[in-house]
Amino acid sequence: MGILQSLAVYIAMTFLCRLARFSRSRKFGRSSKTRWANRAWGTIQSSIALLVLLSLLHSSQAFAAANSDLQAVLTGSRQRIQNLDYRVTGRITRVEGDGKRTSYKFSGKAHWFPDGLRLLSVISGPGSGKTSILLHMTANGHLTIDAMLPGEKAPNALPFERWNDPLVGTDFSYEDMVESQFFWKNQELLTPEKYGARDCFVLKSTPGPQDKSHYDSVKSWIDRSILFPVHEVKTLHGTGEQKEFIYYGLRQIDGAWSASQVEAKVQGKQGSSMLVIEGGSGRAKLGMKDFDLSPSSAQTKPSK
Repeated sequence: MGILQSLAVYIAMTFLCRLARFSRSRKFGRSSKTRWANRAWGTIQSSIALLVLLSLLHSSQAFAAANSDLQAVLTGSRQRIQNLDYRVTGRITRVEGDGKRTSYKFSGKAHWFPDGLRLLSVISGPGSGKTSILLHMTANGHLTIDAMLPGEKAPNALPFERWNDPLVGTDFSYEDMVESQFFWKNQELLTPEKYGARDCFVLKSTPGPQDKSHYDSVKSWIDRSILFPVHEVKTLHGTGEQKEFIYYGLRQIDGAWSASQVEAKVQGKQGSSMLVIEGGSGRAKLGMKDFDLSPSSAQTKPSK
């Protein structure tokens, strides 16, 4: 029983005891009744005031604790992204509902510069040319995407209308390649939950007017002990369609947590897509020249 419940019971019992003693008394007149009523009413008023005060104190403490947790989650998530300096290779595989698989080679690199994050991904596969995309996100979450698609001679800014297009036919979109939701203006910490065996914070991120996104909201289940997401549900604007992301094989490399596999699945549709990291470095010491999207630049380098 909480402190407020205990106090309420105490007040009620005290009032009933006084009422019982008053009713058993044989010597009371009108003035006695009045004095007793005034004392009883005064006790009730004082008790109510104390209850209100304690309730406000309890609410204030709960708000402070929740706000502290929210700041810890946001700070940890943002710092993780601001410390990125990786180069990886792997594959993206689309698995159809009937089990048919189509795999694409994937290479990626990311580094946080003074003007924000740059993330370059290069994807190639059977029967398709090379797709190169460069995402730039500033510290306030402003996102731009440049792409050089198969058959194009030079990179171009990808129009916002295409940010939600499937990336080489998979369940990942261009926008899904960066975790911009942690930098959106509106953040709310929901009731903690378990995801599998992990105790998680549940963070709901919604874009503000200045945040460009095709999603109305993103809910992230973030492991409390390492502040890394293990599950996300993104809700598309307009349709309400939800896309689920599950992070597997969490590991700490060079002091940074990452996932070895990420599965993307559109709820209510058959099949899913899997991004698998097979090699790379978490401390790649990248520079601005490593994010040149021009055709003459080397798009990938061997992993060390």
